[in-house]
Amino acid sequence: YFLEPLRKEDLVALLRKGALVPRDLLRTREKSYREMGLDDPNLDDDTILDAIVAEPGLLQRPIVERSGRVVIGRPLENVRKLF
Repeated sequence: YFLEPLRKEDLVALLRKGALVPRDLLRTREKSYREMGLDDPNLDDDTILDAIVAEPGLLQRPIVERSGRVVIGRPLENVRKLF
């Protein structure tokens, strides 16, 4: 995701497959999360997605896809649900 950053369209596809919302993809402990004002609960989804595209370090990871389903790999139990 750093060498080949995800596009906004890629993020939207992941969200759909995982029944997630953009805020679910954010690493809230990153310094840039606060610096970019992403802790504002009133931000719209497009703003959050644009921030992740601009700053890939904000992307929660790992993100695991299997059989057309997507989960965020933390906690590990999320990944186990795919198998």
